[in-house]
Amino acid sequence: MSSAWGRKTAGFRRAFSETLGFRGPKNIAAWGVAGVIAYALWVRPEKQARQEREAARERAKQFAAQSGIADVDKARPYADPQDTGLIKGGRRL
Repeated sequence: MSSAWGRKTAGFRRAFSETLGFRGPKNIAAWGVAGVIAYALWVRPEKQARQEREAARERAKQFAAQSGIADVDKARPYADPQDTGLIKGGRRL
């Protein structure tokens, strides 16, 4: 029974090492160090920048609310065939 369990875990370990490239304790430690460095250099600064942008937007919203500045709708309006006088076929819409 234990030998069957050992074969199953060995197959799992082999598939895990082949798929992700883990070949031993030193290799796993190297992947861990690389992950920590990647987090420190890319993920954390991006997260902080996103939080700063959101805080700036919130401050701008508060300032606009206090100043009485209305939100400007910057979405482009859809063309209305009645206002533009589009002609479709032989009749005017």
